[in-house]
Order: sequence, then C-alpha cells, then structure tokens
Amino acid sequence: MIERYDLVVIGSGPAGEKAAVQAAYFGKRVAIVERHDLVGGVAVTHVGMIPTKTLREAALYITGFRKRDIYGVSVELDQEQVYATLRKRTNAVIDTMSRSVRQNIDRHRIELVRGAARLGGEGNVFVSTRRGGERHLHAGAVIIATGSRPYHPPGIPFDDPDVLDAEGVLEIDSPPDSLVVVGGGAIGVEHASIFTALGAHVTLVDRSARLLSYVDAELSHILARSFKTMGMQLRLRSGIESVDRDTQGLRVVLSDGSEIRPDKLLVASGRMGNTETLDLASAGVDVDDRGRIVVDQWFQTSAPDVYAAGDVIGPPALASTAMEQGRVAACRALGIEFKDAVDPSPPTGVYSIPEIAAVGLTEQTAAEEGIVYEVGRGRFEGNSRANIGGATEGMVKLVFAKADRKLVGVHILGENATEAIHVGQAVIKSGDTIDYFVDTTFNVPTLCEAYKYAAYDGLQRLQERT
Repeated sequence: MIERYDLVVIGSGPAGEKAAVQAAYFGKRVAIVERHDLVGGVAVTHVGMIPTKTLREAALYITGFRKRDIYGVSVELDQEQVYATLRKRTNAVIDTMSRSVRQNIDRHRIELVRGAARLGGEGNVFVSTRRGGERHLHAGAVIIATGSRPYHPPGIPFDDPDVLDAEGVLEIDSPPDSLVVVGGGAIGVEHASIFTALGAHVTLVDRSARLLSYVDAELSHILARSFKTMGMQLRLRSGIESVDRDTQGLRVVLSDGSEIRPDKLLVASGRMGNTETLDLASAGVDVDDRGRIVVDQWFQTSAPDVYAAGDVIGPPALASTAMEQGRVAACRALGIEFKDAVDPSPPTGVYSIPEIAAVGLTEQTAAEEGIVYEVGRGRFEGNSRANIGGATEGMVKLVFAKADRKLVGVHILGENATEAIHVGQAVIKSGDTIDYFVDTTFNVPTLCEAYKYAAYDGLQRLQERT
C-alpha cells in the first residue's frame, strides 16, 4: 500500500524538524522518517551540539574553573564523581530537548515513521521498519536532512578504544590524564578547552598557522594565548604522521618527528554526509567526495523533486543555519510563499572556553571587498561585569566603513559571546552605524556595555587618522 503525503522529510534534526513543521503549518500532509530511537538528530542526541555545550557548562560549574583565581579557592573533587555528574546532567538535557522536538512534531500532526529510508525516484521513499517490513511513502517533494558524522582520515586506527572521534569523545566515562586533540576547528577547540578545564593535560595539534582560521585573526591569537594560560599546549603548523600502540600504550608521532604518549587521542578533522544508505544514485541525486549532497541556492538537488538541508549539504554546518535551510527548502519545494532565502550573514559561535562569536565581515574580508574600514575595540579587562565574573580576557571588536561609519562586522571573544553577538547582528541588519552604540544606554554592569566603548574607540581612531 502506498502512503501519500505532500512532503516526506528524512531525518528529524534541526533542518528536518523545521522543514516538516514549516510545511505542516501551512496545512500540508507531512511525514518524518527517523531511524534512531531519539528524535532531534545529532544536535540533540548523545553525539552532538547540545551534549557538547551541556558538558561545557557543567564542567565550568562543577570545577569552579572561572572562580578559582577570583576567590583563591580550589575545590578538589573526585574525578570519577565529576564525570558521573557530567553524564547525568548531559543525559537530562538530551532527554528534555528530544522530548521537546517530539512534542513539536506531534503538535503539528506530522507522522513520525520509524525506520531506515532509501529513495526510489519520482517521489517514492521506501522505509525498512524495525520489524523487518517495508513501508512505501510517496510525496510531491522529499527533503533529505540526514545530517553528518565525523570524517575518519586514513591511517588513523579508530578501532583502538583510546582513539576517538567527535562523537566517541562524548562517551568518555572516566577522566583521561592526558589528551591529544587533532584539529583546530570549532569541534577541536571546544573539546580541548573543556577537557583542560576538567584538569586533563591537553595538546592541540593543527596544520594551520592559527586556531579557527576562518575567524578574525586578532581574536584567534587571543584565544591561543588564553589556551596557553589555561595550561594547554598548542602544536600549530604540525600534523599527525602516525598513530599506533606498543607495550607502553598509545603513541602519536607528529610531522616534525616528535612523539606524544597520551591516554586518549581525539581526531576532529571535519565531517561527511550520512548518505550512503539512501540509494541516491537511483534517484539521480549527486554527492561530493565526502558524501555531502550537492544543492543549488534553493536547496534543490540534481533531482527536481528532491531537496536537502542541514549538515548533509556541508558547511557552515550550524544548527541555526540548518533550521533556516529546512524552512526555505520546504517553502520552495511546496510553492509556499513565505520564506524564500536564508540570512546571507548569519552569526557564528564557537563554544570554547572562552567563547568566540562573529557576524559580518572580518578586517580581511572587508579589505577584499574594497571597503576602506576602521576598527573599534571594547576590551573586557575594563568591563565591570567581566571583572565581577572573573572572565576579563577578550573584547568586542567592531569593523565599520570609514566613509559613513556603517557597521559591517562584529567579533567577540569572551564569556557569553554567543549571546552578546546578537546585538551587533541587529545593528548590521538594520544598516545602522556605530553611532547606534554611542547613542544607546546599556545596563551597567553588563558585557554588552563593551559595545559602547568599542564604538568610542573606533570614533577616536577616525579622528586621529584624519
């Protein structure tokens, strides 16, 4: 029996859930196919975004990491108990968020189909159920939102229990004394800083000259300095030559010939699309060399009735962007005149310790676009709220056009940067100038007050150079 829908969505992560809900909101008959026990995708489950961020917050709270220097109090905790507490808290948040996704699906009367999906072409989706049967779904449009998984570089023995990827690291249930993290991207720096806060001896290895090569260079260097102050060792411009195990344990050899003997190795070298079981070729859907689906600006694949959104199509691989991609894909696929584009300049956030967030242009990208720019800095070392909380490293950095003072970029390093960035985002989207911050009264003490002093600093620079 063929079950007919207006839209079939494969995957219940951020992109899939929001695509399905968007269509259902406009009265479309929708089904979501999900093969895992928990709904919510990698963002919610034990291997993704929410668990990582929960681990970060719990680690800071339990260890008192940011409060030690303020009050001169060091709390010695049993590490086994710390990890048990972290796991309990993480599981509680996972359950809550997955339940929230399921409630949203039910509230919009979307049918949840359990099983593994494969495409059959011409709007057909076949679902292998857990009981060994098969369901045949048909829809006018299909959206693939199956997410991604860690990429495993060749030559790394991931079958070794102490060699982990970004998903396996979240299953650690006992404290490693030492950890090598390979990868200076968002996932690598997040986990490296979390485990440093938990007391591990962490070495971060990356072939690039600096951490987070896509963020503002100045903030990247400040982050590196902060990591070193925390006790982390950075091995930049270096890669992994080999990984093996001998009688002494795990052995990691770097490209410069040096050897490290960590308890654990975490490899965070990018991600690849979860597409190998979908039989995309039979439906005429093209993928790249990492299994990520190729789409156009409307998230339409090479097959006219098939769309894709979220991590499965590659960067930026952010839950916030994935949600918007799913909504746009659903509207485009079903002819709904509601949402036709994703924000061209979304904010980015890295939940390291400290956080980094950005929106708009960096100094480099502003120069590449031919903008004659100036910058203003509001440093947290002079911010009352940062001093109260003991997190004074970092700043709010504004990038603005010299000609008209129009704000074109905001970059923040510091605690709660991922929250504070939205103030700058709103000003950029409104097309306003840095004078907005000068004319606006901010609560004191707050971190956002640093926006005002960054604007004053920028205006002073303009006067000095005219």
